This record gives sequence, structure tokens and C-alpha cells, in this order.
Amino acid sequence: MTDVLALAQALLACESVTPARGPVFDVLEAALRPLGFDVDRFVVGEAPDGPVENLLAVRGSDGPHIAFAGHLDVVPPGDGWTSGAFEPEVRGDLLYGRGAVDMKGAIAAFVAAASQVDGPGTTSLLITGDEEGPAIYGTRALIDRMATRGIRPDACLVGEPTSTTRLGDMMKIGRRGSVNIWIDIPGRQGHVAYPHLADNPIPRLIAALAEIEGIVLDAGTDWFQPSNIEVTDITVGNPSTNVIPARATARLSIRFNDLHRGEELGRRITAIVQRHAPDAIVTPKVSGEAFLTEPGALSATLATSIEACTGLVPELSTSGGTSDARFLAAVCPVVEFGLLNATMHKLDEAVSVADLHTLTSIYADFLQRSFAR
Repeated sequence: MTDVLALAQALLACESVTPARGPVFDVLEAALRPLGFDVDRFVVGEAPDGPVENLLAVRGSDGPHIAFAGHLDVVPPGDGWTSGAFEPEVRGDLLYGRGAVDMKGAIAAFVAAASQVDGPGTTSLLITGDEEGPAIYGTRALIDRMATRGIRPDACLVGEPTSTTRLGDMMKIGRRGSVNIWIDIPGRQGHVAYPHLADNPIPRLIAALAEIEGIVLDAGTDWFQPSNIEVTDITVGNPSTNVIPARATARLSIRFNDLHRGEELGRRITAIVQRHAPDAIVTPKVSGEAFLTEPGALSATLATSIEACTGLVPELSTSGGTSDARFLAAVCPVVEFGLLNATMHKLDEAVSVADLHTLTSIYADFLQRSFAR
């Protein structure tokens, strides 16, 4: 299982819709143990967000410690695949299957790369089964497990699909933060002909959302695009034309750069809403804070490996949604680099077989240069 295509196919054949457990981890463990990795698998959490399986594999105990992080869980495949979503098939130059690029292909490439490199350093894999889910019992549990065992990488590479048009054209050195906010404004139900006997919550919700819509959080920074607030849901659920409703709700999503913190944004929105509706219930939930790994040795080493294997100089970016790198950034410097993201989460998700081999070469070169450095 050190051949990248064979390992990718074996992983893709496992139905591992989030939260993933069992067979897909069996395949990965079987590939790692012959390479000298100590494999620690553990299951944590309870419904509704668990249980979740995680894998921590370590080889070596001295020298630079490079971690590779990723996830074996995938999003539901949906209907309409040309071939089975969990029946990996090579057609032409492409390998098809749910998770081919997001991100079983990258995990297979890293294992294949590790089989080629046995340098004076420590290599670890931090693999979770719930990155596509709530991410409550996944990478955060892995971080706790590492702390308990006294394991702390010097740097971490997350294998998310970051390339856009060609393998190697982009790596991520940071991500914006994310906070979702639920707004619940109570009223008093009544007949529309007798408004003085009721209390309509809709005008107060509209007023609050209008003020929120006018907020300009920032104009962006050197490495981040401007933060943005989006209204993602408004619900009243009133089937009657002659009834003033008893409740109006809304939901916001804020993606923010490193000028802000999630809790501060939650407090700011809460204050606005409660100014218009003092009895409103506002519930912010921070999915992750913004982080930036300043360009330096880690990103430079990876960029050198990418250029050596592809001829491309990657763009350093912070675009896109969140990833588990947001948790790992609290442990060590972290960057993200992986396959083309054009087909992730789509029907007939596919990866170029040539890109799998090239990514393996990039990861192997990166390990060698990191250990030498």
C-alpha cells in the first residue's frame, strides 16, 4: 500500500460519510504500520456530534517534527454518479470517487511520500473522521491526545485541496474566521385587525437586520480580503393571512479576518439586536478564529518543493472557507497544500492520476528539505 494510486483506491472504496469510523481507518493503519509508524486510534464523543474516530500515527522521536493533517470523512455523495461514488474507477487520466480530492488522495500521497523518506526527523499523521461534520470530536480531540502524550510538531502541513487550475498554483497560509449567529425575537400573537392587542416581532427584526446590513467591518488587510456579514435565513412560519406572528427568527454568517475575534463580533451583533428588541435571544457560535502563518521558513520550504516538482511558484493565499488548520494553528505553524479543488463536493469527484504522483513527489521533497533544514 505504498503505491499512491492503489492506496487512494483502497481508501475511496470505503464508504466514510462523516463521521467516519472503522474500515477506512483499517486501510490507513494497514498502510502505516509496515512503514514503522506507531498508530494510535481512538473514538470519542457521543450523539449528536459523535462518536468520531481519530488516528494519531508517529514515526521517529528526534530531529525536526513534521506533521501531516487531514480527514478521511467525506460529504454525502448525492445521486447521479456515472459510476458508484464508493466504487473507485480510473477512466482515462482520472480516478473517480467521493473523496478523491477532498481529501483521501492527499492522504494517500503523504503515506506514499513517507515511504520514500526516512530522514533524521519525526513524521506524524493527524487524521480525523469529522472535518466535514461539526468538528467537535475530531482535530480538537487529536490536539488533546498529543498534549497528553507530550507530542508537539514543529510544523504542520494540512492536505486540503488548495490548487485552483494547476497542481501547485496555490497554498494557504491562513484562513478567515467564522461565526454563525441565531436571532430569535419573540412577539405576541394576535388578530391583524387588533394590533394593539398583539406585538408583531417582524418590524423589530427588519430594523435590526437593516442596521446590521449597513455595517462595514473593514477594508481587508495585506493578506486577507474584507470581512463580510451575510443573512443566511429569515423565518416566521406564519401560514395565516390574518394573524400577527408570535416569533420571528434569522441567522447570520460572518467570515472575518484577523482584525476581529469571533466573540467580539457576537457581542456587537447582540447589542444591535437587543437595542431594537430588548427581549431578543441572540446566540453566536464561533466555528473558528482567523489565523495567519506569516510567510517564512515553512511556506518557503514548501514553495521550493512545489517549484522543484511542477515549475510553478505557488500563490500564498488566505481565501476560501474554514478548515481544521484553524485548530492546529494554536499548536504550531501550519500551511495547507493539496490537489485541485474543482470537483470537491461535486458529483463525479475526480483526481488526475498524474497529479497524485506529482503530489507524492512534492510531499517527499518537502519532508526531505524540512529534515535537512
